[in-house]
Amino acid sequence: MTYNIISTGSMGNAVVINDFILIDCGVSFKALKSVYKGLKLVLLTHIHGDHFNETTIKILAEVRPTLFFGCCEWLINPLLDCGVKKSNILPFKCGQIYDLGACKVSSVKLYHDVPNCGYRLYIGNEKALYITDSGTVDGITARDYDLYMIEANYRTDEIMGRIAEKEAAGEYSYEKDVLYRHLSKEQADDFLLNNMGNKGKFVYLHMHKEGIKNV
Repeated sequence: MTYNIISTGSMGNAVVINDFILIDCGVSFKALKSVYKGLKLVLLTHIHGDHFNETTIKILAEVRPTLFFGCCEWLINPLLDCGVKKSNILPFKCGQIYDLGACKVSSVKLYHDVPNCGYRLYIGNEKALYITDSGTVDGITARDYDLYMIEANYRTDEIMGRIAEKEAAGEYSYEKDVLYRHLSKEQADDFLLNNMGNKGKFVYLHMHKEGIKNV
């Protein structure tokens, strides 16, 4: 299984799997220039602009009229507002597996400040898990997957230090909200320790430098 991290983090999120699946579309269309023609499926997670760039989605819907967009119920109307045809929207319910021919997809409920989901991908004999923007992974299992793409947004000791400094100075600390909306590296590591087998590979999202990697 291959992956191409177009961008990850607060400036925008977009990851291409096996050259034909785009997960998240929070970047400019220009950033997708080298990959958009080969896409068959776009999987979307939540409404935040760094994951759901309305302008880019509108352009994709125009230049790729046969492209399918998969999402949970909270993104159906936003996609329609972007000009995506209803017949091109694949609505998912969390926990169910959908056979799309070239791959199977299952959305995973996540916990952010807006409705959000991650994705399990089944391509041939390989399995991948994609999780970002969630305060917890409690209740989620993915034993012996081939690829884990998981948020590791901050180190707990570092963020707690910043919170303490701001509180001592009487300043507002947005980092307190981050604790409940994003996964720490410690949470990601614990999840990987409990799920990943000897042959599994992992990528830290939101801490990973942009670029192309293959596994």
